[in-house]
Amino acid sequence: MRWAVRHSVFCRQHFSSVRLDWYKPRQKRLLGCPRPDGSLALTLPALDEAALDRIDERFAASGVRLLVGSTVDLVGVTRAKTVPAARARAFHLAGMGASPTWSVFCVDNHIAFTSRLGVVGDLRLRADLAALRVLGDGLAWAPADLCEQDGSPSTLCPRALLRRGQEALAAHGLSARIGAELEMVLTQPDGSPLPAGSWVSYGLGPVLDRERFLADLVAAADAVSLPLEQVHAEFGPGQYELSLAPADPLTAADAVVLAKLVIGRLARRHGLGVSFSPQPFADGVGNGAHLHMSLRHNEVPLFSGGPGPYGLTADGTSAVAGIVSGLPELLGVFAGSLLSGHRLRPGRWAGAFACWGLENREAAVRFCAATAGNPHGAHVELKCVDPSANPYLAVAALLGLALDGVTRSLELPAEVTDDPARRGDLVALPADQGAVLDAMADSALARRLLGPDILDAVLTVRRYERDTYGDEDLATRADRFRLTWSV
Repeated sequence: MRWAVRHSVFCRQHFSSVRLDWYKPRQKRLLGCPRPDGSLALTLPALDEAALDRIDERFAASGVRLLVGSTVDLVGVTRAKTVPAARARAFHLAGMGASPTWSVFCVDNHIAFTSRLGVVGDLRLRADLAALRVLGDGLAWAPADLCEQDGSPSTLCPRALLRRGQEALAAHGLSARIGAELEMVLTQPDGSPLPAGSWVSYGLGPVLDRERFLADLVAAADAVSLPLEQVHAEFGPGQYELSLAPADPLTAADAVVLAKLVIGRLARRHGLGVSFSPQPFADGVGNGAHLHMSLRHNEVPLFSGGPGPYGLTADGTSAVAGIVSGLPELLGVFAGSLLSGHRLRPGRWAGAFACWGLENREAAVRFCAATAGNPHGAHVELKCVDPSANPYLAVAALLGLALDGVTRSLELPAEVTDDPARRGDLVALPADQGAVLDAMADSALARRLLGPDILDAVLTVRRYERDTYGDEDLATRADRFRLTWSV
């Protein structure tokens, strides 16, 4: 992934005919909601009345009729509520009702009730209009948070977890930039394969075959200030990849959701389907959703300028060590679906080994040094992530592992400078979903980074997945879930 020298910051960009420069952090305020005992619970930050008035005016000027507020559940599926544009203010301030069981929806829409999450109770799905995008043709979108009735963040909200992860970094003087890559396979609208034709991996021909689609994709992304770095044909037939510019962690995770939305709308208009499954076809290649991360301490890079390997600073080596050492325990967040293990195998450049190495595409943690060919500076790429992951949980877990390494001053393991599969001292990450989930269930680190409510809910929905479909062969699984993670 090549990071652009001049990347965009979402809240300073244009989208359609609407500007977001009215939004500044100082314009946020905290609303107080009374609890039964009379005390106040602070809600998530809200835009002030003047900013909301401007949104109403711009909605009218842009012809917006519907506002979609989306969340990503714990199996990585995007779910949403939609309101008339006139209800945008209420969607932002009070939110729309959502059952707590949204957090235990499964890949087949089954609800995995638990002793805590059942038919009783209500959450509020609250649209974050600070991240609003006007998509055109009367539609606008904003990411949404799961909140309690008093307005406080729900302990089941992945977006709130990521906010806390950013705050934890900031408390140690650290900041992160995250860039994401998304691989996808184009299909017929029903998910069946497109005509085979000829395919050249990374070739020009596949780009020309879908020239209009790809050009429209770039235009649609530009219209909503979704900063694309690169779009190209990938290895497998019908497979393409796009790279998103680095941003702060929350904005980067929002960008993954927005990218799927933009692609999904565009695919429909071109008479196509699109699969973000980790393994769309049994005899094909898998899709990844790699995450790139750079770290700074008081604005000084951690991955360059130091005395360690390739310029790593002392904290930089510990951050990488934290990711490598904790990865087996958090793999259920990064690659926890029933299909993830079919992609996560040696020889597929999927990062199947918990190790690190300079530009090593078989290592789970690929280090990219500060060179002339890397104008944004040094960073690490986590390669084992696939599109069935909730992007907010995946980024939060990545930040948490890096911070854990720094706070514990972990020692960097030896670099792997060749193919890990050819060595006898390295064990591949587990491809069996049961083993992945058991490792996460037994992990005190996973419980601390995710919180008990999210961890237990993730284990519940993924174990249902395993128990219900674990005996199916790969072809049946691939067919069943090909479009599950699409929008």
